[in-house]
Amino acid sequence: MMGDYSHKDNNIKATQISGWYVHKSYEALKKGSHIVKTSEMTFSCPYCPNKKRKRDYVYREIFEHASGVGQSSSQKRSATEKANHLALMKYLEKDLMNVDGTPKTADEGNIHFEEQFVWPWTGILVNIPTAQTEDGRCVGETGSKLRDAHRIRGFNPCRVRTLSDIRGHSGTAVMEFNKDWTGLANALAFERAYELDHRGKKDWFANTEQKSGIYAWIARADDYEMNNIIGEQLQKMGDIQTISELVKEEARIHAKLVSCLNNTLQVKKKRLLEMEVKYNETSRRLEIVMEEIDKLTQDHNQEMKKIQSSATQHFQNIFSGHERLKLQLESQKRELELRRIELEKREAHNESERTKLEEEIMENALKNSSLEMAVLEQQKAGENIWKLAADQKRQKEHLRHKIVRLEKQLEVKQKLELEIQQLKGKLNVMQYIEEDEDSEVLYKVDALHTDLREKEQSLRDLDALNQTLIIKERQSNDELQEARKVLINGIKEISCRAGVGVKRMGELDIRPFLEAMKKKYNDEDAEERASELCSLWDEYIKDPGWHPFKITIIEGKDQEIIDNEDEKLKALKNELGEGVYKAVVTALTEINTYNPSGRYTTSELWNYEEGKRATLQEGVKLLLMQYKLSKQKRGTV
Repeated sequence: MMGDYSHKDNNIKATQISGWYVHKSYEALKKGSHIVKTSEMTFSCPYCPNKKRKRDYVYREIFEHASGVGQSSSQKRSATEKANHLALMKYLEKDLMNVDGTPKTADEGNIHFEEQFVWPWTGILVNIPTAQTEDGRCVGETGSKLRDAHRIRGFNPCRVRTLSDIRGHSGTAVMEFNKDWTGLANALAFERAYELDHRGKKDWFANTEQKSGIYAWIARADDYEMNNIIGEQLQKMGDIQTISELVKEEARIHAKLVSCLNNTLQVKKKRLLEMEVKYNETSRRLEIVMEEIDKLTQDHNQEMKKIQSSATQHFQNIFSGHERLKLQLESQKRELELRRIELEKREAHNESERTKLEEEIMENALKNSSLEMAVLEQQKAGENIWKLAADQKRQKEHLRHKIVRLEKQLEVKQKLELEIQQLKGKLNVMQYIEEDEDSEVLYKVDALHTDLREKEQSLRDLDALNQTLIIKERQSNDELQEARKVLINGIKEISCRAGVGVKRMGELDIRPFLEAMKKKYNDEDAEERASELCSLWDEYIKDPGWHPFKITIIEGKDQEIIDNEDEKLKALKNELGEGVYKAVVTALTEINTYNPSGRYTTSELWNYEEGKRATLQEGVKLLLMQYKLSKQKRGTV
């Protein structure tokens, strides 16, 4: 039949591959016309005898070969070759494979599904040749060499572990196979091959002559439970399973996977339906929008046509109007030319009169400018005189008080000098008294001299001490003022509601102005007017030329107080009331007290509860209290 197939190969085209031809080749394989299975675990392809390919395959390899050639899309392979390999794949799948996916073997009936194996599939190797070294240790073949040797024989182990004890190589090993059904088939073939060589498990445990060579078999439950090095290794590697249990577990996993896939499929279908619904809805809306766009486009085109027509008509009307205006302008131009000629004639007549008029205007402008300059100079002179008078008045008051103080000091000094001169005169008189006349008087004179020298020395010491104290007082005062400035700047940065704070001395309070304006205007106008008046009086307060104070003696000291008879203050009180008057007086008093020379607002440490200047101690207490509060807040956070 091979010859018959080869003879027909050239006559069959790719389009003629059909079920009957694959069926025909499959029936020939079933009848045994070709040899596929060459041994218990090896197979060959009957359709590739003369090609340089691997002759012997395991089941998985022959199945992959048949499916690869039969389902190939290459044009180099003929239709007959593809059909033969498809038939081979069908024959392998139906006639040479078990239901559980394992290849059928000749000794398949000897395997009981309830028999317990060590899983993963494991083989046992015993009686491996060993040799003893000089130090008394045993050595033998390594696991990798044993694995390669068994792979060459077609058993395809994954790994071979040699087992060692205290003397070295124990002459035993365990062989690991794949965890799938192909691995079981390889393990069974491995065991069968050794049994055929009379080197299986029964042969090893039989009481016969001395054994030589390697013995091997599949690890089962009794091997797993042995109390030796092999049993310990098997217990580390796996557990006991029956084939039926593995089949059930695989079936359960497969069912679970199928269930998960079905659920996923249902979810995907549901999402697909939802997406279809959304797509249909979106398509419907898009169609409606496109229709609306088309309608709007048509309306727009029609409107543009109307606009263009209207614009054309409008342009024509404008052009016609321009032509009419052009004619009118030409006519007006001629009229203006005639009027120009007439005006030129009149211009010559009026030239002399215009010259006279210009001269009179220039004279009047010079006179007015001179008068304005004189008025300005007079105003400036009046203001300067008024300022000079006020300054002179203040200076006279200061000089008068200073003269009074100096006169008092001079009187005290003169009195002291007079007493000293009197004492000196008495002493001079007493020096001329004879010693025998009045010894008691001379004794008094000496005492007076001694007392005078002591008092003069005490006076000098007191003067020096006084100067030292004055210098130290100035230094301390400077340091206190600097500390007060630093304290004021520090308290400015603290936002707290306390009795001690920083007050702007000389700053006007706008609230009385606002209350006064609300009586005359509405809220919006009142606020604007109050702001303007407050700014105006703030400028008045800063003006050094305005000094509404008078000097009076209070408790024996000269002090400056507000002059209630000042014209500006009286007018302010009469016009805006007592509240505004008090606000201005308070600002004037503060600025005259704390910054009389600069006349601008200054910052001062202030005790709002007592309404007076706060002490350094009160300011420091405030800072310490704020520091403790901030420290407590950080601790709670």
